[in-house]
Order: sequence, then structure tokens, then C-alpha cells
Amino acid sequence: MQVDPRGQRFAAAVTTAVLALVLITGSAWLLAVQALVFAAAVAAGVRRSPYGLLYAWLIRPRLGPPAETEDPAPPRFAQAVGLVFALIGLLGYLAVGTWLGITATAFALLAAFLNAAFGLCLGCEMYLLMRRLTPVGRTP
Repeated sequence: MQVDPRGQRFAAAVTTAVLALVLITGSAWLLAVQALVFAAAVAAGVRRSPYGLLYAWLIRPRLGPPAETEDPAPPRFAQAVGLVFALIGLLGYLAVGTWLGITATAFALLAAFLNAAFGLCLGCEMYLLMRRLTPVGRTP
């Protein structure tokens, strides 16, 4: 089932706000919550993630149907990339050093901001590039 790209930008905007708060406060707990949101999007799909459900219940009914839809696989992959950065950030804040937490969170924030502000999903682009580089009919 296709997804509404406006929902992905909404989720990126919320993620941007959450990650900015993490950087401002240094809160590992808030980063852990965002990591759980990323994990839910990977496990259940972006439509059934917390931000996806919030968009579907509160925002989309006011906007009407989307002019176009997109494949959910690239945004789901992007959420997995976000999860990796959030987990690295958590490791930094809780065990290795604040510098690692700040750096990983800042990279995730940059990616979320680019998606929210400009519709440029870096994780989606990575997914598409990997698909182009993988020969058809051959499994790794």
C-alpha cells in the first residue's frame, strides 16, 4: 500500500523538533523515545508508526487525499537509518561520551530537517541508490 508523502514530511518535522530538543537538553531519554518511534516505523511500517498515525488522525483529514503517493519501502529504510543514528547517539550519551551523542543526533537532525523543509529524504535516496547498484535477479 502506498503512502502519502505529506505524512513523511510531517513525521520529519516532528522528528526535527524532537531531535533539536535532544541537542538543546542533552536528554538521552528523549532520544530513546525517538529511537522507539523509529523502531516502530521500521517494524510496523511508516503508516502505522506513532507519527504516521498522528498524521492520519489529525492532519490528513483536513488536507484531503494526496495528489500522488509513494512506495513505503524507501521511507521505511530511512527510518531504519534514523534508528541506527539514534542508537549510536544513545550509546554516546549513556556510555561513550556526550560528543558521540551530539554528533549522531546532529546527523539525524540534519537528515530530518532536509526532509521536512525541502522534501529531500537522504535515507530514501540511499535506498534507491542501493537498489540501482544491486543487480536484478542476484541476491547477496
